[in-house]
Amino acid sequence: MRIALIHALRHSPPPIEAAFARLWPEARLMNLLDDSLSADLARDGSLTPAMTERFLTLSRYAAGTGANGILFTCSAFGPCIEAVAAERAPMPVLKPNEAMIEEAVAAAREAAGGRRPRLGLLATFAPTLESMPPEFPGDVEILPCHAEGSLAALDRGDAAEHDRLAAHAALRLKECDVIALAQFSLARAAPLVAAATGRPVFTTPDSAVRKLRRLLGA
Repeated sequence: MRIALIHALRHSPPPIEAAFARLWPEARLMNLLDDSLSADLARDGSLTPAMTERFLTLSRYAAGTGANGILFTCSAFGPCIEAVAAERAPMPVLKPNEAMIEEAVAAAREAAGGRRPRLGLLATFAPTLESMPPEFPGDVEILPCHAEGSLAALDRGDAAEHDRLAAHAALRLKECDVIALAQFSLARAAPLVAAATGRPVFTTPDSAVRKLRRLLGA
């Protein structure tokens, strides 16, 4: 079973590869990285038809290698990924966050006990906090939180500072029922976020691997 992993941030491959190693070691992985996608989105401030076409081109290449499924790992490109899913159907094409949203929302509803669930959404890439909240169901209150400086720390190779800044930012989400980490690269900070907040923490890599394995009947 070959799974194509398509990345827009260079920090994304290690956490998803680690999740596959834990949860589905038999899968064969291939990685496609175009970190100009995230740079161009940060520069332009919005998704464009040209960017959607770039996603389609990447997915066509992945399908041409014999991939059985495609997993995108950057959370800020939802509409582009939806275009890929429509073109590639019935091949499983997953947004990076859809499986985590399902798991986190279910846990938040259970913890809320009848009141409106409150879900903290922590991100290191600011555009994600614009594109991702509409993907959640309307009955869940989303509290977005940007861990400022965290991604820059990771960019310069300071993983410990990345994790520390993420956990510090997450303190603003202590009143939430659960916390969802929006970036694949944020998964490494999950233990510190959980320790700082005392809240259940959901990460995109583990949820995505579980769902993709289920969809492919592996």
